[in-house]
Amino acid sequence: MSTRAARLHRISQIISSNQISSQGELLRLLEKDLVSVTQATLSRDLEFLGAIKVHGANGDSYYAIPEDSTRELPARDQSRLARTLADLLATVDYSGNIVVLRTPPGAASYLASALDKSELESVIGTIAGDDTVLVVTRDSNGGKAVAKQLQELSQQQRQKGTRTKGDKS
Repeated sequence: MSTRAARLHRISQIISSNQISSQGELLRLLEKDLVSVTQATLSRDLEFLGAIKVHGANGDSYYAIPEDSTRELPARDQSRLARTLADLLATVDYSGNIVVLRTPPGAASYLASALDKSELESVIGTIAGDDTVLVVTRDSNGGKAVAKQLQELSQQQRQKGTRTKGDKS
């Protein structure tokens, strides 16, 4: 699991299925899954995911990711979607009202979730496999426009990332 998005997805899965009380505990579980990450990066990932500490009935605290933690302003949603697309999108194809997105293995669910949370008006919903996301559009011929929109978001973010990495000022 080498991409940031895949790592974020795995962190979300671990937190939702376990009561994780510390970053150290989470690091150990990630290492078991062969996910290599530093404590500093894990801390940033938890912040990005909106993870918070909650108290259980017995008083112990553990990490949770609130369902509404991803309900941000539309501009931020689009920015998050653009970053996720830039990280994960390998290929785009379409037919009629269907768009097919290819990702690295294990990353399709994360991308589908990002698309669902972005609430694109032209998208009815998504279905994810291991490395493929099926996007269904409202318009019977909307696949071409949505495919183009997603491809452009990905390319713009990649270009932005390249310029930022190259800047030394």
